[in-house]
Amino acid sequence: MKRFRIGQIVPSSNITMETEIPALLRARELVSPERFTFHSSRMRMKHVTAEELKAMDRDSDRCALELSDARVDVMGYACLVAIMAMGHGYHRQSQERLHQATVDNGNPAPVVTSAGALVEGIKAIRAKKIALVAPYMKPLTELVVDYIRNEGIEVSVWRALEISDNLAVAAHDPMKLPGIVRAMDTSDVDAIVLSACVQMPSLAAVPEAEAITRKPVLTAAIATTWSLLKALNLDTRVPGGGTLLSGAY
Repeated sequence: MKRFRIGQIVPSSNITMETEIPALLRARELVSPERFTFHSSRMRMKHVTAEELKAMDRDSDRCALELSDARVDVMGYACLVAIMAMGHGYHRQSQERLHQATVDNGNPAPVVTSAGALVEGIKAIRAKKIALVAPYMKPLTELVVDYIRNEGIEVSVWRALEISDNLAVAAHDPMKLPGIVRAMDTSDVDAIVLSACVQMPSLAAVPEAEAITRKPVLTAAIATTWSLLKALNLDTRVPGGGTLLSGAY
């Protein structure tokens, strides 16, 4: 039985990354022999605004260094919009810089970001057009949509829930999400991004959303889990993880 340490670079007000990703990997433990422990370092952020996000991102280097001290096997940067607010393609620059910090510290570990994971997860299931739900204010949601479009993925329809307080995002009832998706025109999309945010809970709603749309449904947390497993060269089959975590990708 091999054990892996999962490092998480987390906004200080995020309380969902440390519940949904462990929940998915605990579900994986029911069907696979590997075991996981979870270790976090936090970046200060209370409100999801461009100013706070940029200030928070500067703390990510410190977080990577701290987690490297714990010799984690992989790190996940758990704030999609913070990465996307820094400009097109920034997830690649962030991942490279934070990985180099672990190398320089003598404990190298791969780094994935929720932003990069979502983009790569959408591409992995060969979705060309998506529908997207995000908790952010409209300007930040438009920024996210533009970032994804720049990666060659069409966002046909999107919905901004306009919640600026990050703890209020975590308190949003996930079972409202299927109704939100039902009200959107998803007829021409290939997949649904039910939560483009690792802070907005969504796992419980994935089966219902898939039943309503009859299309693949993924979330930032599902994509991040998939990316973490791939970085560890592990099988990506996770019960309850939807299409992306079916093991086929």
